[in-house]
Amino acid sequence: MIERLPGTGTLDRLAIGLSGLCLVHCVASVVLISLLASAGGLLLHPAVHEVGLAMAMAIGTFALAKGSIEHGYVLPAAVGGLGLGVMAGALSVPHGPAETVYTMLGVGILALGHDLNRRAGI
Repeated sequence: MIERLPGTGTLDRLAIGLSGLCLVHCVASVVLISLLASAGGLLLHPAVHEVGLAMAMAIGTFALAKGSIEHGYVLPAAVGGLGLGVMAGALSVPHGPAETVYTMLGVGILALGHDLNRRAGI
């Protein structure tokens, strides 16, 4: 028997949750760097950012594309794609406040795209 894939709303909620985790990670990294340089080094390891971005791109692309196909609106995918682009661009900025701001901005835009996608599917 073929199992059904999760609905777009479920994927969007998962992606919004992942965006929230990313936001918590960014804020926690900045706070921990200020307080504990050794713990901050672990959270700021490049692999954490690369794996997180890869997960966001995989889930985001799938959920936003699936939603666009189902409800026919492209705006949520465009907004989400912009957020993914800003997040990817943040990887090119040296670690520090600017990287955190760009990442948080990208995460917020991506979450908005997923929310628009979820609402369009209602």
